[in-house]
Formats: sequence, structure tokens, C-alpha cells
Amino acid sequence: MIFFDTYQMTKAIPALCFALAASVQMVSAEVVVRGTEGAPLHEARPAPAFIKGDHEIVVAQPSPSEINPSFLGPVLLMKSAHVDLDRGVARLPLREGQLETGEKVWFAITDVSDRDLAELHGVPYAAKMAYGLTGNASREAVIEKDGTWTFNRGAVDFSPEWNVVPGDAPDYFPPAEIQPGSVGDAGYSPLVEVTNAGKRPVFNAPMLAFDVSAEELNAYCDGEVDYSVVHDKVVSICPETGWVEIQLTLGYTFGKPILYISTEANDELVATLEQATYSEAMKDLPFANEDAAPGEGAERIYVFANGPTGTDNPHRQGLNSVLGGDGRGPLNVLGGVPTLNLDYSPMWRLFPAKWTTDAISRGYRARMSDAIWIEDMAAKGFITSLDDGPLRAVGFIVNCPVVYRIN
Repeated sequence: MIFFDTYQMTKAIPALCFALAASVQMVSAEVVVRGTEGAPLHEARPAPAFIKGDHEIVVAQPSPSEINPSFLGPVLLMKSAHVDLDRGVARLPLREGQLETGEKVWFAITDVSDRDLAELHGVPYAAKMAYGLTGNASREAVIEKDGTWTFNRGAVDFSPEWNVVPGDAPDYFPPAEIQPGSVGDAGYSPLVEVTNAGKRPVFNAPMLAFDVSAEELNAYCDGEVDYSVVHDKVVSICPETGWVEIQLTLGYTFGKPILYISTEANDELVATLEQATYSEAMKDLPFANEDAAPGEGAERIYVFANGPTGTDNPHRQGLNSVLGGDGRGPLNVLGGVPTLNLDYSPMWRLFPAKWTTDAISRGYRARMSDAIWIEDMAAKGFITSLDDGPLRAVGFIVNCPVVYRIN
């Protein structure tokens, strides 16, 4: 998830280089632009342009993660994606479908609840999404003979103009005005159970455009998209070539920086801050269980309201920083992701966090990057929820598939 990503979307698309495997193999996924390489034999290198500012140094390659992805180093978690680390975008295969009522649907596949299908399609395996079959939290689809998907319900209106007006200084959060840039109807959720696929897997299939022709979308192959017809995180979309580029967000998981995308949220405020689609149906997702409990479909994410601010502050983090115009993202802290834990889900239950006045007066406020570290500081009384109560999930869910682990 991203919470109001303020990075500017670059419109010009550079030439992309593809590494071809042997003739008997498929084209492999890759990081298309890695940024500047480090000095020979050095274990660190300069951070690529999109990451620079919050991090000056990242792990160099070759790295231990090339031997074992649980070791230190970069890992492409969404292998169907091509990642540009300088521009901060992920290029994904663009999928085509329709509602049963005939409207055209354009979407991407980011995760699946079946391990074999995850490996086949090059997306993260997320077993916990199977617990999303509650109420309207998921919908159904069948895959047709031509490969398109037919969805039983769920439409998205992309025409609203995204808007957020910060609150008064120094507490820019909460904002004074909000408007999500896209709104799903009561039946729209990105979680989709495919009913003619044997084991009925659950896919994460966020909608990126609705009821618009391929010809119209082909006008945005080079960027400069019309956000009244596509998702606000789309950088370019091109049915002609079969690709869509989506803006990435920088965050952390257990001390490691990662990149992910944000596509939906079940609350209008959160959806606005995330530049994501408001999905009322996602309110039916369970959120109050423990991470690995049967029935819990989401993992935890921490978002700070009043972290340190200032572009020159190495501890900068949180919503006050973003809404106050620091020009970077909020640096949210996620729980488990593939290669680090078993309980990954692209559905994240939000833990709103606030530093106490006591912590600030003592000089304890700093950038946090580890969920256990945050919980430890909360146990010591230095971090609370926004209402000054215990740090906890409050019912907000965001859809944030992970793409790339930086270190």
C-alpha cells in the first residue's frame, strides 16, 4: 500500500531491453533499469533514482539473494513484472475481460492463492487470500475459450477527479478535503475466484480501466494517460502491446526496503491518500484476527501520522511529511512478504500509528522499518493508535501487491 504517493509520474518511456533466454526457454522477467552499478567488488552501490532521497545506498550484485532469496540482496518478487528502478514503475501484462452484462474490463493479475499457479504465472503466492471468500469481499469469474475473463459483477467509475487538501500546519493530517480518483460499485472487489479452474483459485485482479475500448486506450501507449478513464496509478497502458505500467511505492518489511503497488482500499480517506480505488465491498474482509489465524485474509501494515518531517531529515516518515509537501512517499512498514515470512497477503489491515508527546520530547521519534520494533515501542508506551488507545487494526484494508525487494 502507498498512502498518498506523491512521486511524479514520468511520462516519457525509455527504450526497454529484454534479456532472451535459450530458444527452448521462455523470456525471463528482469529489472529493466537498475540504475548506476557500484564499484568493482564492492558490496554496496548507489541507490537508483526513484529510491534515492530516502536511501543513498543499496545492496550490489552479485548478492547472496541470487543463491537463496531469503538471504541479503535484491529479489524480484513479482516475476511477471519488468521493473524500472530509476523511474519507479512496474510493467505488467495487461489482461482483458468483460462483465456478464457486456462492459469491457481491463485488469492485471498480481497474486494468486495457489502455489503452482503462482509459479506458472510469475506472481506472488498468497494462500491467505482464500479467506477472502466472505460476503462481497470477492467476486467470481470464468475464463473463456479466447482467454478473456467474464466477471459476475463489479464495476469501477474512474471519472472522479482525485483531490486532497492538507489540514492546517503543523498537523497536515487529517486532510481538510478528500476525493478518491476512482470508486467501485457495491459489488466490486479485486479478489476474484475463478470457478472453472479446477481448484477454484482466488486471484488478485485489480481493475485498471472499465467500459473503454482498446482503440481508446492505445492512445496512452506512450503515457500522458487520461485519469478519468484509467486508474490513478497507471503510467501508461497499451492493449496493442499487452502491457501496462503502474507506479511503485517505497516501504519496508522487517528492516528491508521494498517496492509495491497500491490499487484499492475499503475506506474513502485511505483510498484518497493511496490514490487507489475505493472498494466498499472490501469492508467484508476479515481484519481483526492474528496474522496466521485461520480465517484471517490480511497481513498488517503500519502507517505513521506524525513521523519526522523535512526532506533533509534522514528519519523522515509518515502522513504529515507527505501532506506537508516533503515530496516523497510515507514509507509505510509492512509485515511478512515472500522470502521473509509465510503469512503474506496483498490485503493489508492498517495499523494507524502515532508517536506520543512523551516520545517526541525525549527525542525517541525516528524512522521505523520493522513491525516487531514498532510493536516493541508501542509496548513501551511511545507509540499509540490515533485515538491514544493501543496500537491496533481499526478496519481499514488496502490492496498492495509486493513487486520487488530492494535489499
